[in-house]
This record gives sequence, structure tokens and C-alpha cells, in this order.
Amino acid sequence: MSWARIMAPLAGAPGDRGLLASAAVLAEGFGAELACVHTPADMADLMPWMGEGFMGGVQVTALESLKEAAVEGRDAIDRLVGEFGYPRSRTIGLDSPVWAGLAMEGRLSDVVVFDNAAARGKGPLAEAFQQIVADEQRPVVVARPGLKVGGTVLVAWDGGKEASRAMRTALPLLEKAGRVVVTGAPAASSRSFDLDRLVDFLAARGVAAEARVLTGTGDAAGQLLGAAREVGADILVAGAFGHPRLQEFIFGGTTRSLLNGEGPSLFLSH
Repeated sequence: MSWARIMAPLAGAPGDRGLLASAAVLAEGFGAELACVHTPADMADLMPWMGEGFMGGVQVTALESLKEAAVEGRDAIDRLVGEFGYPRSRTIGLDSPVWAGLAMEGRLSDVVVFDNAAARGKGPLAEAFQQIVADEQRPVVVARPGLKVGGTVLVAWDGGKEASRAMRTALPLLEKAGRVVVTGAPAASSRSFDLDRLVDFLAARGVAAEARVLTGTGDAAGQLLGAAREVGADILVAGAFGHPRLQEFIFGGTTRSLLNGEGPSLFLSH
């Protein structure tokens, strides 16, 4: 099992450089295609306030500005991808409706990479992050400094379906890890689970893992981030909890704390 296609949504902004660098590290670790997807502001988002059958000077100017920004952004991404020189890179531009194209590219990718800003609801890709995690339920990597393939991976486990989905989806990452630690706090969970069962599950799939029981009873995110620091984790694998989006996506408390906390890169699956 491996990852063959890794997707990086890019806005055509200065922040793309760090994100692309992280995505290239991940893609190179798997010899995967790196899909660099230009995700511009969508002109369709202007339509609700333009009115039907009428376009005034302000509206026309706004549309032209968005078109120019989209062209400039795509050109900037082409130059940036060329600078990095990863041989299996591919640049893809999205047209309106951008959300539909983004969804399709996500469905055709094994994992999608975002940076801290988007994951924390900031910057031009914040909405894209919510769409990919909540609406599309695609696995994502929130890339932070120090991201690498082959280091130490900490797997958060509580026996639930979210944790199970994240762990199983992350198997290619675990197979390449130099060290895998599975951790959980039985005393803080309403579920009954045994970390050794997960160790056995992974061993049957060729992944040698060790168990680390957390003894606390509260602040699951704080305990997980503490454990990540103690074992020197490069990546933390966790299930993403949240409510289905109506007008706004709302993360559960633990997921929100992991996103806003200081720690290793995150692998999340909702």
C-alpha cells in the first residue's frame, strides 16, 4: 500500500512556498505525483450581491480584478513549481465553480496537504480546508516545520470509528515510519479499548509499534500534544471530530485544540 497522488491546494500567494515545500517532502517520500491545484477566489461568490440582469461598474470592476488575480496567481504557481523542480509535479487550474473542481481533485488524491493558517481558519485557503475535511471527508496533512517521512509517528487511539479511519488511512505513512507509538487515555474515555490490540493489528500489517498509555482523565488534546513532545513525534495521526457543516463547520473541542496548539504536523481524517 502506498500513496500515489498527493494534492496541495495553492492560492497563488506568498504562503504557497512553505506549503509546497512540505507537500514536496511528502510526495518525494512516496515517489508520488504532486498535484499543485490553483484554488483562486471564485467569481460565482460575487453573484448573490450583483443582482439579476444587471452589472454595474463596481461589479464589473470586481469581476475583472478577480480574473486578473486568478491569472497572476496561476502564473506565480507555475513559476514556484518550476523552482522546486520536483519531477512528478503537475499544476492544475480550477475554474468556476471552484468548489466543484476542488472536490473532484480531492476525490482523486490520496491525501491533501494544508498549512497551519488554513487549518486555523485564516488566509485564502481556510474555506478549502473546511470543504476538504468536512464536506469531502478526505484525509489531510496539516504541515508544520519538521515534517518528514520516515521519522516518528504518534497515533491517537480510543477505539472509535474516527480514530480507526485515521489510523487505517495513514497506514502507508506508518509503514515508512522509523518509529510508531500508539497512545490513548482509557481513563478519560467513555469507550473501553486496549492499546495492545492496536499494536497487534499493526504488527499483522508489517508495522512494529509500541503502546504508551496516558493516565490523565481530562484535556485529551493537551495529553496528546504532551506525548508527542515526549516521544519526539514528527507527525500525529488522529481522527477529526466535528459537526456536519450547515452554514459553518464547527470542530469538536479536541480537534480544535490540536489545530490551534503547538505540536507536530497532523494527519487528520474525519
